Amino acid sequence: MPFTPFHLGPALLFGLAFLSVFDLPTLLLASVISDIEPFCVVFFNVTGYPLHGFFHSYLGASILAFLMLLIIYPFRHMLNRITEAFSIPQKQSLKKTLFTSFVGVYSHVLLDSFLYIEMMPFYPLQGNPFIHVLSSFGSYEVIYGFCGIAFILSVLLYVCRLMLAKK
Repeated sequence: MPFTPFHLGPALLFGLAFLSVFDLPTLLLASVISDIEPFCVVFFNVTGYPLHGFFHSYLGASILAFLMLLIIYPFRHMLNRITEAFSIPQKQSLKKTLFTSFVGVYSHVLLDSFLYIEMMPFYPLQGNPFIHVLSSFGSYEVIYGFCGIAFILSVLLYVCRLMLAKK
């Protein structure tokens, strides 16, 4: 996605809606970590490499999911304090963090697959079978709309959680 923060909308919505299933900080970070790749391509002016290359495939995203586990899990106690400050207490586990890492990076690949022809989500297989799925509806409008609406709904859900917690 050209504007990476849009990935946070669905991550925040599903993370808040299913707190017992997902680790929220992991889901938020995992949903955007793949965009380090296009950032590096642009920042370092890498020629001959697509903006959405290997790490925008399910194979590359799987590697990122394991890296997320190695990055996030050691900081779980600090992250728990942060989520508690936002009145979102959570218990982390290794299994939950790993599962959430995969959901986050895979959701990123899925959302971007509808937008970028250069992506090969099933690398090493060539091509992108998702690129024309939403084209008759306007791929960008559908994906950006979904992400924007998900963000708005997540804010409403968070406010409802806060109001219910005060009762």
